[in-house]
Amino acid sequence: MFRLSRALILGLSSCLATISYSPGAFSSPNRPQIEIAFVLDTTGSMADLIDGAKRKIWSIANTIIDVNLDADIRMALIAYRDQGDAYVLKTFDMSSDVQGLYGNLIKLTADGGGDTPESVNEALDTSVRKIKWSKDDNTKKIVFLVGDAPPHMDYDNAPKYPDVLKRAKQDDITVNAIQAGDDPDTTKVWREIAQLGHGRYMAIPQDGGRITIIETPFDNQIIILQQKIDKTVIPYGDRAAQENIRSKMETKAMAPASVQVDNSRYYSKKAGAKEVVTGGGDLLTDVKNGSTKLDSVDENELPKELRGKSKAELQSYIDKQSAERGAMEGDMTDLVRKRDRYLAEKTKITGKTDKNSFDNVVEETLREQLK
Repeated sequence: MFRLSRALILGLSSCLATISYSPGAFSSPNRPQIEIAFVLDTTGSMADLIDGAKRKIWSIANTIIDVNLDADIRMALIAYRDQGDAYVLKTFDMSSDVQGLYGNLIKLTADGGGDTPESVNEALDTSVRKIKWSKDDNTKKIVFLVGDAPPHMDYDNAPKYPDVLKRAKQDDITVNAIQAGDDPDTTKVWREIAQLGHGRYMAIPQDGGRITIIETPFDNQIIILQQKIDKTVIPYGDRAAQENIRSKMETKAMAPASVQVDNSRYYSKKAGAKEVVTGGGDLLTDVKNGSTKLDSVDENELPKELRGKSKAELQSYIDKQSAERGAMEGDMTDLVRKRDRYLAEKTKITGKTDKNSFDNVVEETLREQLK
């Protein structure tokens, strides 16, 4: 029996890490594109539902991965209220930066409203016509309209939902309508929107239903391991870019435990280029994925602790961090698999406690529409 030297082990680990991070190394260049836009009423009556959405956005993203492991996922968010409120629309365009979308979602608060109708037409129009959907005919495009009040049909020169949904059909965009509460005027319009949008109508409780959180024996281990992986992130670029990455990491660290675990599961199972935080800006990830060459990075774009190093020293540091991260990601994959098996067994016994909750109806609809 022979022993490998530590240097050789690190070298092999670095090579393996390079392979695992290489775009397309294990995936087809024709990965399926899935784009989801959430159109969310953020008036005061939606407070509880919005809080639930914040806790379940990563779980919803994981549902897409479960249905299609190779999917290239992009998401958008349109928050709406009405004229006279603090804002009518807040739009966060279609992006693969799911971490950024989560950060924007948790900043949303429910306020305003107090009367009906709301600016539903304007929000739907923005979701269909104004965000950057892919032009690829093979991309699956899905909208979830979530609200509890009907649209204004009396605003001059404003879009109307029947015309917007004609355009959605032309662009192969499926529009689903989720009604919070039981207002009969909303029910009538929401059903028509789902019908014209070739989507699904769903009714859920006003508060979004009871969010189900199942703890597992592996959650704490996943969170601790993820914290170690996160420490390998190397922010780079100008000051704003580095602050953006640090802000995302802080937001991630402050999330509830269940959200952190769902977040880790998403990164562990997501196919294609691996990344600890979405949206770019991590030198280790970008070098491994081939989107940035180390030689092209100006010293002033490096964090302070890496400035003054020679190119050889910097490359050695990157290789060492890559090897360590790669090993930890392997451990994370094992933990996530154990957690998935535990949850599968637990669900067989207990079942879903609230099939009409916001997260369950969205996840069920995605499984159906992404088959």
